[in-house]
Amino acid sequence: MAAHSRSPLLLLRFLFVCVCSYVSVLGLKFPSGPAEPPHPHGVRVMEAPVVAGASQLRRTTGWKLAEEEACREDLTRLCPKHTWTNILAVLECMQDRKEEIELAPDCNHLLWNYKLNLTTDPKFESVATEVCRSTITEIKECNEEVRGKGYLVPCLVDHRGNISEYQCSQYITKITGIIFSDYRLICGFMDKCKEDINSLHCGSINVGQKDIHSQGEVIACLEKALVRQAEQPDRAHPIKEECQKAILRVAELSSDDFHLDRHLYFACREDRERFCQNVQAGEGKVYKCLFNHKYEDAMSEKCRDALTTRQKLISQDYKVSYSLAKACKLDLRKQHCSLDTNLPRAREARLSYLLLCL
Repeated sequence: MAAHSRSPLLLLRFLFVCVCSYVSVLGLKFPSGPAEPPHPHGVRVMEAPVVAGASQLRRTTGWKLAEEEACREDLTRLCPKHTWTNILAVLECMQDRKEEIELAPDCNHLLWNYKLNLTTDPKFESVATEVCRSTITEIKECNEEVRGKGYLVPCLVDHRGNISEYQCSQYITKITGIIFSDYRLICGFMDKCKEDINSLHCGSINVGQKDIHSQGEVIACLEKALVRQAEQPDRAHPIKEECQKAILRVAELSSDDFHLDRHLYFACREDRERFCQNVQAGEGKVYKCLFNHKYEDAMSEKCRDALTTRQKLISQDYKVSYSLAKACKLDLRKQHCSLDTNLPRAREARLSYLLLCL
C-alpha cells in the first residue's frame, strides 16, 4: 500500500500483533508446517476441528478447555458440548454471556493469560494468505501489501466490509470479535489511552482486575467523554489527540457488527431480541434496526443511551456508521469530498462538512 495510506491502519497494525497468534488456538495448520501452539502451564492439547473460514487448512492440535479444572464448571454450564474442543467457539461462548453471569476468577484468569500470550506467532500472515487468497487478489490495496511487514491482516480487517468470500469473512470477523472482547487485547489502544483511562476514572488498566465483560465499559466511558468534549469543550476533560483517534478507530471497526461494540451489545441484547430478532447481524443492520426503534416505549433506557452515544460518534466520524460510509463512498469520491484538516474543529465538523459537500 502506498505510504500515504499507512496512517489509517496504524491502530490495526497494533491490533495485528494480538490477532496473529490466535491461529495456533484455532486448530489450524500452517502451509509450511505446524507451529507449536502456546499454552498455559499444564494445559493439555488435542486435535481440534477447523473453524469456519479456514476449512482448506488441515487440522492440528488445539486446546481442550473442558479438561481444565479452573474452567470445567463454567464451560459445562455456559457452552454447548459440541463447542468444548474448539477454543475459538469456547472463547466466543464465554464472552457473549450476559454481564450478570460471571466466570470463576481462576477461569477468567486462565482465559485472559491464554489470549494475552498468543501474540508472537510469525506465521499468521501465511495462514491469512491461504484462507483469504481470492479476497486478497480482489482487494488491490491488500494485494499490494509487502508480505511479512504486518500490513496484510490489518488491511483485510480494514476492508472487512468488502470481503465477499465467506470463509475469509468469517475468519477475519471471528478473530476480530475475540480481540474486541477486551480493550487490553487491542494492542496499542491501552498505550494511546492509558493516561485518559486513569484521568477519567474509566476503569482499571491492570490485568486480572476486571472481568471480560467490564472491559467494554472502559471504551464506552472513553466514548462518552469524547462526546462530552465535543459538546462542552470548555468544561470537559481534554482527551489526548492520539487517544481520540484510537477511540474513533475502534468505533469504525465495530460499525458493521454490533457484537464488536461490547457495551452496546450487552446494553441492547434484550432489545435486539424484542425489536430486531429476525435481523441478521452484519453490514450494520442491527444498529440500523435499533436506531429505528430508539424511541419506542419498550426500548430500555440503557440501550437508548448506548445508541445515542454511537449516533453522536457518527456526527464526529461518518465512518462509525457502516451504512452511511458504504452508501456515500462513491459519491464522496466522485464529488472530491475530503476533510480539510485546516478547518477549525475538523473532527467534529467531519460529518456535517461531508454532507454539505454532497
